[in-house]
Amino acid sequence: MAVEPIALVSTESPGSGMLRCTDAQSGCTILMGPPHANPRLWREYLDGALEVYRYYGAEEAVEYDAWLDGSCTSLFCVALNSEGRVVAGVRAEGPHRHVDQVHAVRSWSGRIGDAAFRRLVADQIPDGVVEAKTGWVARDAEHRHALADWVARAIVQSALLLGVRYSTGIAPSHVLDRYRTTGMTVVWWIPSSGYPNERYITHPVWWDMENYQALGTPEQVRLVESELAELRASGPVGWTGGERLAQA
Repeated sequence: MAVEPIALVSTESPGSGMLRCTDAQSGCTILMGPPHANPRLWREYLDGALEVYRYYGAEEAVEYDAWLDGSCTSLFCVALNSEGRVVAGVRAEGPHRHVDQVHAVRSWSGRIGDAAFRRLVADQIPDGVVEAKTGWVARDAEHRHALADWVARAIVQSALLLGVRYSTGIAPSHVLDRYRTTGMTVVWWIPSSGYPNERYITHPVWWDMENYQALGTPEQVRLVESELAELRASGPVGWTGGERLAQA
């Protein structure tokens, strides 16, 4: 699959080096780009993730120090409220060249179904795979439900911007219905497991860019595509997922 170029907004904007659009449901400004494009926003994204995950007793899933330099992440996505505060986000790792690079597969090692999950992702690698990770919404954010819907859309948009067919990951039970609105499929033949700890029942999942439109809800699919068009039109080409892949 061809890699789509990622456009950059003007260097004069608050999201310098980032794609931009507006989430009509929450009113938030959406910014997407590689961590090096805006280190301040990247750190605010990580700080927010750590705060939310810590509240829910899952902070071990946020490898803050290991991620801080941004080398693990190809594209991160944040929602900024009217005060410019980061109130939600998600990120993508990849595109991956080998199944061993996929954190979700490594984290499933030793669990029931680990070999089947590994085979699934290995078969997807030739068509392009990124991993969706560390989605969160601030607990005190206005329009929390709308922002959670946006996180589900951003996962699909990230894969499309990075020019891959698949986005994979592991997701807790409480977000499955929301992720299904953007075409997510649960790997139903692999039993769920407790991750990052036994408080959470977690499932291997994936999105296929060739069928997310058929599987997602009409409203979410419409918003995925309208926001994606706005993102792609937000500035001149300055960075591509292909550059990231060449460095892998």
